[in-house]
Amino acid sequence: MKELQANIYNTVKNIVGYSSASLAAIYTIGHIFIAMTCTYLITGATLELAATNAIVEPCVNGVWFYMLHRAYNSIRGEAN
Repeated sequence: MKELQANIYNTVKNIVGYSSASLAAIYTIGHIFIAMTCTYLITGATLELAATNAIVEPCVNGVWFYMLHRAYNSIRGEAN
């Protein structure tokens, strides 16, 4: 099991890397799908309205995450 986890980890690491931009992009894409589903199920909004909310709000959060990650790396003295 540990070998499988290590292989998955290394594959993701090779594809994505650890840059602030790649982490922010992955976070934002996942957040779009989560936000759309939640908005649709919780509020009963139309899919169009849920999609609009799901695109705008996570994109703002993605920028926020990028800024936080850059600041964190800067404080720790790591390259981005």
